[in-house]
Amino acid sequence: MGTARWLALASLVALVGLLEGRLVGEAEAGFGECNKFFYAETPPAGLAADSHVRICQRAEGAERFATLYSTRDRIPVYSAFRAARPGEGGAEQRWLVEPQIDDPSSSLEEVINEADAINSVNNLGSKQALTVDYLDSDYQRGQLYPFSLSSDFQMAAFALTNTAPMTPSFRERWYMNLNSLMDRALAPQCGSMEDLYIITGVVLSDHKVNDKVTVPALVWLAACCAGPGGWAMGFVKHTRDNDIIEDVMVKDLEKLLPSNPQLFQNNCGETEQDTEKMKKILEMVNQVQDEERVLLSKDSTIPLSSTRNKKSALLSPEALEESSGSLLGKLLGFIATPFLKVFQLICYLVIGILKYLVCFLWYFTKQVISGVENCLYSLGSATVSYFVTIGEELLSIPWKVLKVMVKIIRAILRILCCLLKAVCRVLGIPVRVLVDVATFPVYTMSAVPIVCKDIALGVGGTISLLFDTAFGTMGGLFQVVLGICKRIGYKVTFDNSGEL
Repeated sequence: MGTARWLALASLVALVGLLEGRLVGEAEAGFGECNKFFYAETPPAGLAADSHVRICQRAEGAERFATLYSTRDRIPVYSAFRAARPGEGGAEQRWLVEPQIDDPSSSLEEVINEADAINSVNNLGSKQALTVDYLDSDYQRGQLYPFSLSSDFQMAAFALTNTAPMTPSFRERWYMNLNSLMDRALAPQCGSMEDLYIITGVVLSDHKVNDKVTVPALVWLAACCAGPGGWAMGFVKHTRDNDIIEDVMVKDLEKLLPSNPQLFQNNCGETEQDTEKMKKILEMVNQVQDEERVLLSKDSTIPLSSTRNKKSALLSPEALEESSGSLLGKLLGFIATPFLKVFQLICYLVIGILKYLVCFLWYFTKQVISGVENCLYSLGSATVSYFVTIGEELLSIPWKVLKVMVKIIRAILRILCCLLKAVCRVLGIPVRVLVDVATFPVYTMSAVPIVCKDIALGVGGTISLLFDTAFGTMGGLFQVVLGICKRIGYKVTFDNSGEL
C-alpha cells in the first residue's frame, strides 16, 4: 500500500474513527467472529444464495453487526444486531462503502468514504449501491436498523451495505416504529440487553431505482430474547403508503420470507418462552400501532418525529405550501418554489465543483507523492544494487586468488610426480640385471640335487627294465620247452623245492 493511500486512510480515520468491514471467506463458517450477533451463534438457514456476500462489520476495534448483502439487488438481505439501540436521528450522516465487494483484490480492509473510494477502488458501484444511484428518484437511503457505527453521534458513520431504498415518509415511520418498539416493548421485557438478538431484513419487489437498486416490498424485524423467561416476536411493515407495522409470530414471519428459512435456532427456545411477557409486548405494540394510525390520519407532510431535520423541512417547497392555510401563503409558496429550486441547484453545483476540485487536488497530490516515491525508490534500488555489486566483486577477489594458488600447487605436484616416475624407470633397468645375476648361482646350486635325483631315477629305471626283460625272456623259453616235452610224452615233475 502506497504512502498516498495510507494518508487517505489516516484522514478517514480522523473523521469517523477506526471502522472496518471484513468480507467473510467461503472457507469460514457463518460470519466468523460476528457469529455472536446470532442466537446460539447460528445465522439464519435458507436465505443465502450465490450472489450474496457475508460482511462482518467492525467499528472502533469491536464487532458491531453482521450483514448478508446481495450484490445482484445491491441491498442487504438481512442484518443482525445484539444489544443495539437505534441511533440519534439528528446526527450528521457519513455514508461508507465496502471496497472488497466491487474489487475482491483490493488491499483495503476498511470501509471508506465514497469520495475516497473513487480513485482507490476498481469497478466501484458494480456490485453495491452508491449515493449517485438514488439521484433523481423518489427514494432515499434507509437503514434496515438505524444503528450508528461511531461513538460520536454528531458525526455518525453509516454503511451503505445496511441500507435499502425507502421513501422519505416510509423511512421516517420505520425509524419511529423501531425507536418506539425498542424503548417501550422489546428492551423492557428482556432483562439484559446482551440477551436481545435482532435481525432486520427485506422482501424484494420487482421495482428498481434507476434500474440498479431493488426496492423492497416490505421490511421485517425479528427479535429473540435468550435470557431467563425469553420470548420471540416478529414485525412486518409494507412499503406501501398508509400501512402500519404488523406484529406476527416468528414462524408466521418465516412463511412470508423466500425459501421459508429458520431465523433462530430452535425458534429461540420456543418451549421455554414466557407468554406473559409476550402479552405485555403485544399490548405496547398495539399502542404503537394506534399512535401510528393517528399520525397517518393527519396531513402526511407534517413531520412524524421530533428528530426530523429542520433545515430540510424549511427548504422544502411542499412544506411551505402546507404550512400556510391562506391564499397568500400558497401564492408565496408557488412564487418561491422556482427560486428555491434554483438555489438548491446552485448549491448542488457549487458543492459538486468543490467536491471534484478537492478530488482533483487530492489526486494530483497523490500522483506527485507517488512520483517522488517512485523516484526515491528507483534511486535507492540503484544505489543498493551498485554497492551490492561492488561488495560481491571485492569479496570474490580472495576466493579467486585462492583458486589460482591451488591450481599452481597442483601443477607443481604433477611435475614432481612425473620426474619421480622418470627417475624410477631409469634406475629400474640395472637393478633388475644385478638381481638376476645375483640370483643365478643360487638357482644353479639348488638345481644340482634335483638333476642328480632325476639321473639316478633314470638309471634305476633302465636297470629295472633290463631285469624285467631278461626274466620275461627266460620264462617264455621255459614255457616253450615245457610244451615240447608234453608233446613227446615225457612227464615232468617237480618237487617242493621247484627243481627237476
